[in-house]
Amino acid sequence: MRKRIVFLSGTRADFGKIRSLLDILQNTAEFEVHIFVTGMHMLRKYGYTCREIERRGYKNIYQYINQNYSDTMDSVLGKTIAGLSDYIKEIQPDMLVVHGDRVEALAGAIVGALNNILVSHIEGGEISGTIDDLIRHSVSKLSHLHFVTNERAKQRLIQLGEVAKNIYPIGSPDVDSLFSPDLPTLEEVKSWYGIPFEDYAIMLYHPVTTELEDVERQIHELVNSVINSGKNYVVIYPNNDSGSERIINEYDRIEKNTLNFKVYPSMRFDYFLTLLKYAEFIIGNSSSALMEAPYYGVPAINIGTRQSNRANLPSVVNCHSTFVSITEAIAAVSDLTPEPVQHFGEGDSSKKFFAILQHEPLWETNKQKTFVDM
Repeated sequence: MRKRIVFLSGTRADFGKIRSLLDILQNTAEFEVHIFVTGMHMLRKYGYTCREIERRGYKNIYQYINQNYSDTMDSVLGKTIAGLSDYIKEIQPDMLVVHGDRVEALAGAIVGALNNILVSHIEGGEISGTIDDLIRHSVSKLSHLHFVTNERAKQRLIQLGEVAKNIYPIGSPDVDSLFSPDLPTLEEVKSWYGIPFEDYAIMLYHPVTTELEDVERQIHELVNSVINSGKNYVVIYPNNDSGSERIINEYDRIEKNTLNFKVYPSMRFDYFLTLLKYAEFIIGNSSSALMEAPYYGVPAINIGTRQSNRANLPSVVNCHSTFVSITEAIAAVSDLTPEPVQHFGEGDSSKKFFAILQHEPLWETNKQKTFVDM
């Protein structure tokens, strides 16, 4: 009997992470794949990225609007639980797959756990900073199966009391896409998005939800710093967490008054990877600076506390969210010529995931979780 699997995607970022897993399962005889699309994907202000999912030709896509622009994270959580709960009761899946540390993933884990559905968590056991860690670890405790990036993440989940045999290090699934022969050329990317620069850096800055009172100052300092640098920047909107409006307002200022910036609400994942591969550096507080950029040997400037606990790599310059600190970091990053680092897998995550799902005892995993004492 085919196993029915529901993947949940709430952001352009998590779709990039699970896409290779969807692709490998989509046309198999063993599995029936469904995708519950919600969150940022459904908001036109952030690029209406549900269309990117539709373009890939997946068979069973369900779209659900779980928020408006004024909703707080707890409100989004409640709405997602309500919508996903109804959907799950209709679909009756054997497994629910969630990724990372967003409230949509937390909603998915709650719904799955409370309805006796196997919950698989992709990229648990990571540490970054702020509220993301709390959400990620909560999702892990509600999940039955864990597909982690490396042994360090596995050990953290064991420390959280998870059963070791239910934790599978497969690497980060987005690494499968990093060296794909199907990535567009840089010329294609620049033509599609109208990017006029020969040389450029990428700027991607998200609000820190535990520092909302300081977001306006932080983004003002960052924008002043990059303007002062005189370099060209491709800027991509933040995620839709509280505080994103203040960041976007600053981007409106630079887009209207300078020629060194091109600002986009979103970008296709493949196109973003190509752009990242040839960038001078990436600046901001996105996990891309610490996860994807090192694979290409692209230097990164990591600002503030959002990723403060991520891997400390030679390719990354950490700095405070002040004009002086960021300006010094931009000068320092120009001197870096880092070697590529493969620290989250080797690009075969989807094959490992597929092989594990084909192992029949996996589907007999006890849904009554136990805590393993150290």
